[in-house]
Amino acid sequence: MSAEQQNNEEVTIDLRRLFILIRKHIVSILIWMIGLGLIAYGVSEYVLVPKYTASTQLLVNRKTEDANQAYAIQQADINAVTTYKDIITSNAILKGASKYLANPVTLVKKATPAKKAVYKTNDDGTRTLVKKAVKAKPAVYKRESKSYSISPSELASAVSVTTTTSSQVFTLSATAETPAKAQAIANAVAKEFKEQIPKIMDVNNVTIVAEAPKGTKSFPNVKMITAVGVLAGLVISLLIIIIKDLSDTTVREDSFMTNELGLTNLGEIAHITMPKDWTFTAKTAEKRGSSRRRV
Repeated sequence: MSAEQQNNEEVTIDLRRLFILIRKHIVSILIWMIGLGLIAYGVSEYVLVPKYTASTQLLVNRKTEDANQAYAIQQADINAVTTYKDIITSNAILKGASKYLANPVTLVKKATPAKKAVYKTNDDGTRTLVKKAVKAKPAVYKRESKSYSISPSELASAVSVTTTTSSQVFTLSATAETPAKAQAIANAVAKEFKEQIPKIMDVNNVTIVAEAPKGTKSFPNVKMITAVGVLAGLVISLLIIIIKDLSDTTVREDSFMTNELGLTNLGEIAHITMPKDWTFTAKTAEKRGSSRRRV
């Protein structure tokens, strides 16, 4: 065989040989799989920063009493969902949401100003109380959540909107480092959108279908990352075994000597393993013989 033919020859491993290699190195393959699986689990569980996602649903439509125009308006609202998606992630909405998150309080009861008592003067000059004086009462606010300092640009990267075909309802999702923070962001943006959209567009009915609950863990997926680590261990171990086998130039079969090299097979020499005690005996005899010659 010429040198050029040897360079162009493709090295292949049949399935039988691959099965033999896997069975021979099954322990090392399992070590690679378990090792990389444990590393992937440790990184995903203790190193990667977890992310939590909370979602709320909104419905935007226009009320009408004309039954003939109801369907047309509904279709227009469905087509406008994409526009609402762009508006909800705009700076006009996120700026107000950022301000609300810094001080998340809602007005429960307005402040009551003080009022003086009202008297009526009688004919005899006496005064009769008509209306009692009212003391001033401060406004009552309710704190919705913990305060968070989040800029509009940070909100833009944390918020996403998904829509469903032929539906007026769209989902607003927020991702953050803690479940409570994700919930607060989603509800704050939805609240600001509900307040601002009537001023931006001719919409008179915005409904928050479902407020966002506490966020659930969305990253990392520990099970998936661990499975990828186990699979990577399998692939890497097989590649190492196959590369080592391909780089081994040991002659394994007689046909290679006769067919490829053109040599004549004169016979085979079996591998003989001598017992350990025989080696010990021979050495002892040799020592004894040398000692006798000295005498």
